[in-house]
Amino acid sequence: MDEVSTTMSGVRGRVVSRDGTEIPYERYGDGRAVVLVGGAGGSGRALAGLLARRFSVVTYERRGPASVEREIEDLAAVLGAAGPGAAVHGTETGGALALAGAAAGLPVDTVSVYEPEPLADGLVAAVHARVLVVDGGASPVETRHAARALTAALPRARHRTLTGQTHEVAPHVLAPVLEEFLDETV
Repeated sequence: MDEVSTTMSGVRGRVVSRDGTEIPYERYGDGRAVVLVGGAGGSGRALAGLLARRFSVVTYERRGPASVEREIEDLAAVLGAAGPGAAVHGTETGGALALAGAAAGLPVDTVSVYEPEPLADGLVAAVHARVLVVDGGASPVETRHAARALTAALPRARHRTLTGQTHEVAPHVLAPVLEEFLDETV
């Protein structure tokens, strides 16, 4: 089931996950679809607004505490609403979820992540999508090392450090990097 309505901020809709849970989403802009998977800290609305100048950006409300399997099912439902060929970008826990979804076989060819939470090695090896792993140059050394190690472990990944950025990345700094990566994969 896919319910859609139009608002001043974009198009709002709802999809139903495999277990029957309704997942609200919003779509902004036109072009290739990009699903943003937010982290613990927020919705990514500012990043969505910047990317919507060139892409059809879909944001959604992640459910509260749930198993990774349930969250992958939610992401699958949102990807269905986004349409074929959608890319996925995740920040923090959202980055780990984006990679876990790709490892689980969701139809995603392009994934970008900003300082994702660590993943199990078995999951990392199962990600066959093209991946961009981004970290902040002013983030803790451990976080930066983890990003580089993740990049090395993924079969088709590259790494980028954003000078001066911390774990709280500025959307206007991240957006052009994502745009460049997404343009390369079209």
